[in-house]
Amino acid sequence: MRSILKDALAGYAGSDSFVELRYHNRTQRNLSVEKGRLESSAVRRVAGVGVRVLADGTWGFASTSDLSRAAILKAVDNARAGAKASASLRRERIESLPAADLAVGDFAQPGIEDLMGRSLDEKIALAVEMEARARAASPRVSSASCSYREIYEEKAIVTSDGADVSTRLIRPEFRVGAVAERDGRMTTAMESIGVTGGWDCLFRTAPEIMADKAVATAVDLLGARKPEGGRATVIMAPSIVGLLVHEAVGHTVEADFVLSGSVAADKLGLRVASDLVTLCDSGTSEYRIGAGGTLPVDDEGVITRKTTIIERGILKSYLHNRESAARYGVAPTGNARAWEYDDQPLIRMRNTYIEPGRQTLAEMIASTEDGYLLDGPRNGQADATGEFMFGVTTARRIRNGKLGELVRGVTVTGLAFEVLQTVDAVSDEFQWELGSGYCGKGQPARVDAGGPYIRCRAILGGEQG
Repeated sequence: MRSILKDALAGYAGSDSFVELRYHNRTQRNLSVEKGRLESSAVRRVAGVGVRVLADGTWGFASTSDLSRAAILKAVDNARAGAKASASLRRERIESLPAADLAVGDFAQPGIEDLMGRSLDEKIALAVEMEARARAASPRVSSASCSYREIYEEKAIVTSDGADVSTRLIRPEFRVGAVAERDGRMTTAMESIGVTGGWDCLFRTAPEIMADKAVATAVDLLGARKPEGGRATVIMAPSIVGLLVHEAVGHTVEADFVLSGSVAADKLGLRVASDLVTLCDSGTSEYRIGAGGTLPVDDEGVITRKTTIIERGILKSYLHNRESAARYGVAPTGNARAWEYDDQPLIRMRNTYIEPGRQTLAEMIASTEDGYLLDGPRNGQADATGEFMFGVTTARRIRNGKLGELVRGVTVTGLAFEVLQTVDAVSDEFQWELGSGYCGKGQPARVDAGGPYIRCRAILGGEQG
């Protein structure tokens, strides 16, 4: 497809317009098992070309599922006409796009041949086996579920200022869940993982361990009490840290949200966290392989290097596409992403994380007189102020430096930058934890987030007394 795109682009050499052509083919397979039966198995393929033209200081966009040169040229004409027609309505013009680290060549992530070489029967058999294992693991389990998904993507991007690249990657996901019941009380637990890579990368933790853990958590929660509410010292596991840095920090530093007045506006160079906190977003999988948001090149053809957002507590950078980078007079950070060919690229996160520290988790627990260890996000929400509220699957009481009883029904809330300023311990252990998650911002995006264990102060929702 790159050759077809380059041929189409050649017709616009010397034009006063910037032209970007992006071919995108996504093939997605989903299967799910419940009650010992294959409930669904489906394959969806979408392919086409998205076209953006920058003319008269504004963007025009068009797309086509017809991959012929003639159809692509027509889409370019439509996008250019749209830009010129809307230019008079734009209050601020884009004078030019900044120089960028544009990709040239072929970029392929590992694991494609491995996953595509495995039969559908093998994948179904694993899901059936793990659902049955979870359902039979305890008499308290009333139902179980298991699902598998993989997304294969091919892209080719050429631009009139030099991007000339093709990429290939595959992203598998696996989930197993259990529902436990006793005396009218019902509890649920889910174990999930998503990576960019192959079968062995996906199952670095064996699927049997995931199924057993989901059951054990669901059953243990049946006997757990609710926590005391109020401000508390908490040790957040990498799963909660990932949710915090993505939902409550990451979105506030996306430059389009900053321009709309997020809490991060006008805070560059200011302290927003403890000096133990360095927070980054990267297109590569730092520290551990296979992060679910890994991509070598963004959807503007910019190489996706690591961006340090917070360095030792100081806000250093926002996340940019080429347009917002021009507004701020900085280099693009490689954060432009589009879900499908007929979506326009938006500023999105990739793999967002806090860098690991030097303490062990055991040391952090031992030095905590009174608090909670929080793990397993159930849900979450945050807004442009950085205020967040997350549900937590498991929380264990810490008293006098020792782990105690399990509590349930925990929510953790606060203002992200205020919470991060209370961080007084960061573990040397690092995990990617949100690779099976999708970020929503007008269109989905596959992301990942994680980090070390961190100790901080936050507000827990629960029962008083």
